[in-house]
Amino acid sequence: MFTVQNQMNFTDQQAALIIGLSEKNKKVEGLLGELDDQLDGQITSLLKEGDISARKNNIAKIHTFGQTAFKRIFVVGLGREEQLSFEELRKTFGKVGKAVQESKLKNVAVALDTFLTESLEILDAAHALGEAIPLATYKYTGYKKQSNELEVTLENVTVITTGDADEVQASLQVGYHYGTGTNSARTLVNLPGNMLTATDMANYAAELSSRYGFELEILEKEDMEKLGMGAMLAVNQGSVEPPKMIVMKYQGKEEWTDVIGLVGKGITFDTGGYSIKPKDGIVGMKSDMGGAASVLGAMEVIGELKPEQNVLAVIASTDNMISGTAFKPDDVITSMSGKTIEVLNTDAEGRLVLADAITYAKQHGANYLVDVATLTGGVVVALGHHTTGAMTNNEALFEQILEASYEAGEEMWRLPIFEHAKERVRNSKVADLNNSPGRDGHAIFAATFIGEFAEDTPWVHLDIAGTATTTSNYDLGPAGGTGVMVRTLVTFVLRFGQLEEV
Repeated sequence: MFTVQNQMNFTDQQAALIIGLSEKNKKVEGLLGELDDQLDGQITSLLKEGDISARKNNIAKIHTFGQTAFKRIFVVGLGREEQLSFEELRKTFGKVGKAVQESKLKNVAVALDTFLTESLEILDAAHALGEAIPLATYKYTGYKKQSNELEVTLENVTVITTGDADEVQASLQVGYHYGTGTNSARTLVNLPGNMLTATDMANYAAELSSRYGFELEILEKEDMEKLGMGAMLAVNQGSVEPPKMIVMKYQGKEEWTDVIGLVGKGITFDTGGYSIKPKDGIVGMKSDMGGAASVLGAMEVIGELKPEQNVLAVIASTDNMISGTAFKPDDVITSMSGKTIEVLNTDAEGRLVLADAITYAKQHGANYLVDVATLTGGVVVALGHHTTGAMTNNEALFEQILEASYEAGEEMWRLPIFEHAKERVRNSKVADLNNSPGRDGHAIFAATFIGEFAEDTPWVHLDIAGTATTTSNYDLGPAGGTGVMVRTLVTFVLRFGQLEEV
């Protein structure tokens, strides 16, 4: 999609040029001056009249009527340079991508140097552009009857810069893979439950593994029974769809050591079981596999970038249905770890499948664990729809995840796990643990339960119940699945070990 040129060499008229204009440098000079000369001073006039502005988020579209090498020029207001962070630039490029999409353009050029500041270097700007374009122009068409109107999508972006072409191209590609991996996760979340069963998810993982050379293992129900995965099997009891425990290994080092385990909740549809959800709460539960989608999206990017790290992905996938064989409140089940669990709430099923997934990840050599799950409504009450909840048993590991989330532009906030929460989870007269101590502190209790299976292994839990989907369009994407945490997980893997040792 991206090509880099050090000079503006165009033999044919291009669809559009995108150029940045900051408050500090809102003079008609340089490239903008050359274009102004070709347009007989029209840019100067439009700037004076306010049709072109350096104000943040202002995008002016100029038709050139064949007087330049470009049919249109998009002048993008950047605001004050000191306020133009990497994250803000990524959002700005997202707005530009949407504007280009609305204009139904196939080919555009970007004067990348016009988006630089003293604190924003060329490679950062290239990454931001490479990431923002696929994110902002993503569409999920679903299963609607196709329109007769011809769909026009952006196919080529020519980046004009004085920077090193190879380095800029590399940064563009890294950003692009971040964006496309996130989009893959979005599509998985957007798929309806009947189109994405546990078997479908396993097939998706198999295709991904084949493409990138991952070692793949898919446990069937019979395998889980032999291994004693009673927590996973209990959730699946009410379903006609077989469960799948999906394992992918990416080995970026000679030896299988310092293994990062990414664990995803893959509940393809959640009725709540006998603790059934209300009619309004059950709609949208196709997205309860958002954690699995994030892990799969991250593995796609890891497959493209090939970091020198060892990464293990474990996804526990099933639906949670109601039938005569479904598990019930008051049941006692035995997890793979040997710990017994009193079921107080069948709608607290995600933590059950994660319990066995984490135990299995540890058996496969995971030295560090990060689980991602659309786990609790409690985290939405606590943190809303923009901030992921995080809990941990290891400060150093959490700091690395937090730093990665800052770089990725994905908000997270840590909630505590105190001893009294552990006592509540361990409070059962008939089993080692209970799966739902109460509504108060619900998100914390869920994480505390999972922590009982992580035990002494450094572990971070990410509750994305509020952030996995959105109901409105935004700068970097449409309503629907967000692909949240894909970029954070990838950044964490790429940066792992560069910060304080865990």
